[in-house]
Amino acid sequence: MDSVSVDKPAGAEPGLNEKGSRKSDSIGEVVDGNTQLQRHLGNRQIQLIAIGGTIGTGLFVSIGSGLATGGPANLLLGYSIHALMVCLINNSLAEMVCYMPVSGSFIRMAGRWVDDALGFLAGWNFFLYEAILIPFEITALNLVLTFWTDKIPVAAICVIVIILYAIINILAVQYYGEAEFWLASGKLILILIVYFFTFITAVGGNPQGEPYGFRYWYSPGAFAEHIHTGTLGRFEGFLGSLFSACFTVVGPEYIAMVAGEAERPRVYIKNGFKTVYWRFFVFFVLGALAVGVVIPYNNPQLNNGSGTADGSPYVIAMQNMGVAVLPHIVNALLLTSIFSAGNAYVYCAMRSLHGLACDGHAPAIFKRTTKKGIPIYAFGVVILFPFLSFLQAGSSTGSAVTILQSVTEGATMITYICISLTYIFFYRACKAQGIDRDTLPYKGFFQPYGAYITFVYMILIEGIFGYTVFIPGHWSVADFFPPYTMAFVTILLYFGWKIYHRTSFVKPLEADLVWEKPQIDAYEATFTEPPPRFRDEIWAMLTGRKRAKENHMGEDVSS
Repeated sequence: MDSVSVDKPAGAEPGLNEKGSRKSDSIGEVVDGNTQLQRHLGNRQIQLIAIGGTIGTGLFVSIGSGLATGGPANLLLGYSIHALMVCLINNSLAEMVCYMPVSGSFIRMAGRWVDDALGFLAGWNFFLYEAILIPFEITALNLVLTFWTDKIPVAAICVIVIILYAIINILAVQYYGEAEFWLASGKLILILIVYFFTFITAVGGNPQGEPYGFRYWYSPGAFAEHIHTGTLGRFEGFLGSLFSACFTVVGPEYIAMVAGEAERPRVYIKNGFKTVYWRFFVFFVLGALAVGVVIPYNNPQLNNGSGTADGSPYVIAMQNMGVAVLPHIVNALLLTSIFSAGNAYVYCAMRSLHGLACDGHAPAIFKRTTKKGIPIYAFGVVILFPFLSFLQAGSSTGSAVTILQSVTEGATMITYICISLTYIFFYRACKAQGIDRDTLPYKGFFQPYGAYITFVYMILIEGIFGYTVFIPGHWSVADFFPPYTMAFVTILLYFGWKIYHRTSFVKPLEADLVWEKPQIDAYEATFTEPPPRFRDEIWAMLTGRKRAKENHMGEDVSS
C-alpha cells in the first residue's frame, strides 16, 4: 500500500437526509461510521475544553499533599518532569488522532493497530478510570463547601450534582460543549487570581506589608524528608511529589475523546493538541512553583484530612495572611472548576463505553444513540457511578478522596502505556505501508523515540507507585490494593480476552490505516471556507454576531 488517500466516493455526498434534501441547520451532522455520533463541537468549545477540561481538584487541592510530602523544590521538579512526559504522550496522540479522528479515539486505535485484546484493555481501563473519577470530584466538591459550613447534608449535595450532570449530558453534545466553555472560562479566571495573589503578596502586597519572596524555600527548606531521613528521605519526598503530579498533570486523552464529535476535526482538534504544550507550563509547572511560594511544606493544614477546605493550599495561605474576601471568591470558582472536571468525566465515560460497544468489546446496546447523537444506554450506566459519592456519609471526606485518587492514578499510567504502545505500532505500520508522515495533518517530533521513552517511563511509575507498602514496617493490605488495583484488573482483562478470543498482534503491513479515513476525508472536503480563528469566534460571541452557518457543501444557509 503506497498511500491511504481515498477520493470522495461517488454518491457519498454527506448532508442528505433520508428524503434526499440537504441538511441546512447544523455543521457536521453526519453519521460517523457505525457510531451515530454527531459533529457539533465547534472551535471555540474545543479550545476551552482543551485548556480547562481537565483542571480540577488536583491543581487546586491535591497538589497540597505533594508539597507536604516533598517540599517546594521536589514539587516543582516532579511536576516539570511529569509534564514533559505527558507532553510526549500528547505528541504521539496528536499525530494519530488528527490522522484518524474517530469516536472512541485511542481506545479503538489500540484494537485496530496493535491487538484486539489491547483495545479491550484500554477501553475498559479508561472507562473505569473516568467513571470512578466522577464520585471523586463530587467528594472534593463537598470538601470545598465545608469552607463556609459543614451543616449542608452530604447526600443533598450529591443528589444536586448528579441531577445537573444528567441534564447537561443527556442533551445534544453542543450543550455539553457550551457548558464546558463557560466552566473552563471560570477556571482560567481562577488561575489568574491565584497567580496574581502569589506574585503580589510575595513582593510585599500583603496585609503585613512584608515581601517574603522565596522565604519558604529556605525555611523550612526546599526539600522535605519523607519516611526516612537524609538523602534517602529527600528522594522519597521527590517520589511523593512526582506521584502527586501523576494524578494532576493529564489532558491529551480528553481532547482525543471529543474528536469523533468535533467539527472540522483535523483543524480544530489539531489546534487543541497544540495548546497542550504551553498549557502544561502555564498551569502545572507555574502552579507547582506558586504553591511552593505561598505556603511552607510543614503547614499542618496541608494534610489535615478533616473534611474542611483546608485542603486548598491557596486558601490556607490567604487565611494565614489575613486576606479577606478573596478566599471566598477562590472557593466559589473552585467549586465550578471541580464541577466542570466531573462533568468532563461523565462525558468521556459515556463515549468510551460507546466506543467499546462499536468494536464489540461491550454489549451492542451501548452504541445506540438518540436522534441528537447521545449514547443513551451508555449514559444510563455511567450515571450510576456518581452514587458512590454517598459513601462519604459513612466515612471522612479526606479518606474517601485519598482512596479514589490512588485507584485512578494507576489507571492513568495504564492509559498512557496503551497510547505509547499504540503509537509505536502506528509508526511501524506507516513505515511498512509507505505512508510519508510529512503528509499527515500533524507530525509528531522526536518519534518514535518519544513514544519509547514514555512507554518505559509510565511502566516504571506504575510499578513503583505503591512502593511504600514494601518498606519494612509499612505493609498494609489496605494500602497495597489502591495503587495496584487497576494493574491487576487490566492484566486479567488483557489475557482473559486474548486467550478466549485467541487474538494476535497486528502486523505492520496488515494494520488498517484506511478504516474511516474515506468518510472523514469526504466530510472535511465539504468545507470550502477557511476555519474561523478562535479570537474571531470569541469576538463574535461578545458582540452578538453569529457566524454564518454552512451546509455540508459549504453554502451559506444562515438567512
